[in-house]
Amino acid sequence: MTVFLVRHGEVENPDRVVYADMPGFGLSRRGKAEAAAAAELLAGSSVAAIYSSPLQRAQETAAAIARACEVPVTTREDLTEWLVARRWKGVTWEDLPTAFPGELEAYLEHPTDLLFAEESIPDLGERVASAARQLASAHPGEHIVLVSHQDPIQAGRLVLRGLPLTELHLNRPGHCDVLRLEPGDPWEEIGYWVPQIDGPPPPEWPPVSDPDA
Repeated sequence: MTVFLVRHGEVENPDRVVYADMPGFGLSRRGKAEAAAAAELLAGSSVAAIYSSPLQRAQETAAAIARACEVPVTTREDLTEWLVARRWKGVTWEDLPTAFPGELEAYLEHPTDLLFAEESIPDLGERVASAARQLASAHPGEHIVLVSHQDPIQAGRLVLRGLPLTELHLNRPGHCDVLRLEPGDPWEEIGYWVPQIDGPPPPEWPPVSDPDA
């Protein structure tokens, strides 16, 4: 069977705040185009079930995929955003170092060892990996879609593949990137798709260096 991990599309966020679980942060125009592209891709994959984070941006992305695949969306709390984001919500990424001194730097430098985190990165990775394992077991021989957020997908992906969580910032999924994994011991990543949308994407925060750049 196949599990598709999909990050939500770009969010309408002109003030560049940490929106975490705040209401009112839906997909931007570009984000809707990204979701439509991912939906078109997955429409040809005989998707049997779609599961999504409860947050608006993920729900809107999942809804686009559901329309294309003609499969309903089931909401899963265990696919929600990393809980530490609630600590920072409402603060702009640019102001975060002043509002919470040292925390963004710690996240960028040693994300697996954050004393201030409500949910550690290892716990986050296991939360999402456990959801993926459970849902894979519930759909033997089928293809399913899990729509979530950047850090949850990346941490879960590393745990499933047996890779160190210190690689959290390496090759993180972009908006509406689709990761294709097959269960195993460890799981195997057999495909990675990036939506091709006209125009350059806006810069993301926090800025993380890409070793492949």
